[in-house]
Amino acid sequence: MKADPAVIWAYLTQGPLLWLTATLAAYALGDACYRATGRQSWANPVMIAVALLGTLLAATGTDYATYFEGAQFVHFMLGPATVALALPMQDNLPRMRRALLPIAAGLVAASLAAMVSALVIARALGAGPEVLASLVPKSTTAPVAIGIAERLGGQPTLAAVLVLCTGIFGAMVVTPFLNLLGVRDWRARGLAVGTAAHGIGTARALQVHPTAGAFAAIGMGLNAILTAVLAPLVLRLMQ
Repeated sequence: MKADPAVIWAYLTQGPLLWLTATLAAYALGDACYRATGRQSWANPVMIAVALLGTLLAATGTDYATYFEGAQFVHFMLGPATVALALPMQDNLPRMRRALLPIAAGLVAASLAAMVSALVIARALGAGPEVLASLVPKSTTAPVAIGIAERLGGQPTLAAVLVLCTGIFGAMVVTPFLNLLGVRDWRARGLAVGTAAHGIGTARALQVHPTAGAFAAIGMGLNAILTAVLAPLVLRLMQ
């Protein structure tokens, strides 16, 4: 007696493990592709995993709420993963202290540039206030961006999508772009990608060089605080 595939699928979707397994499998495939290309930045494993999961959800007619119910454990682990970034920061603490002034100047410049440039382009393209409020925290880590967007009257879901796109794009272009500009200092490279592309960019920096990863981590953390302070002011001025 043959089993009905529809019945099997209905049974699997009743439990949360299906979408957790799908998430882990999609990332494993993305990482395999990333390794197969020699860790080329354009083969970002997060981008590949998102594309695979999006295709699967669309093909099965599964809504995001159902998916998230099973995959929320991965979301929960974002907190410990972010805290773990303190380890490379601790290893490079003396170097960070010696570069305190350049870090502060670079952080302020990068944070303002990320917010202002995005708002200027979006306004030129006719974006409304809700979209602008969702766009302004795009270079911070997702939990912070969602909170900022909510306070400013934006859409949390749109803010999360914009954060993801920013991180993936930043991780893809950072290495060739900084090579093109001739930036050789790993501290400067790390701080730039951490400030502009938050956790995904920081993960890329850690893969390239430990010093870059450490400075990316401090850039990501401090930029989240600075954006939370400056975003309301910048948005008000731009509107």
